Amino acid sequence: MRVVVMGVSGAGKSAVATRLAAALGYPFVDGDDLHGEANLAKMARGKPLTDEDREPWLRRVAGWLRDRPDGGVVACSALRRTYRDALREAGPDVVHLHLEVPAVTLAERMAHRDHFMPTALLDSQLETLEPLATDELGATVSADAPLDDVVARCLATVRALDPGPAGPDRVVPGSA
Repeated sequence: MRVVVMGVSGAGKSAVATRLAAALGYPFVDGDDLHGEANLAKMARGKPLTDEDREPWLRRVAGWLRDRPDGGVVACSALRRTYRDALREAGPDVVHLHLEVPAVTLAERMAHRDHFMPTALLDSQLETLEPLATDELGATVSADAPLDDVVARCLATVRALDPGPAGPDRVVPGSA
């Protein structure tokens, strides 16, 4: 399976995805590392990215996933359905795990870390976020818990969603 750990900034995507990849024995990449310098600079200035800004980045993330047919995990915001559709171009086994965290907790986390994404962009990300639809392979996972618990929830969810060698033939919406 190719897994996208998604959500707004501060949800814990990188920390969860790193540990999830290790547990699954898959390679990992942080989607932020695939952004171009112009995107990083724009976000650091507190300016939200446009869809035009995101297009080449989403192609790079999808390419990374496509190049890992035996499995991989990426941390990527994937806030809109259209962004997730672009990532699903990598293959039918792309699973999205949406890490859901209360806004107040997100703001607190963002205020206490050294990252290019300023807290000022949190509202923009929350406004942009489109929850997973019932026809998308994936699940929403509550991530307002200790990291080990969130990773365990994600691992259980991925295993429940694993369609096996026949390909994805079911969607398990809901929360873990």
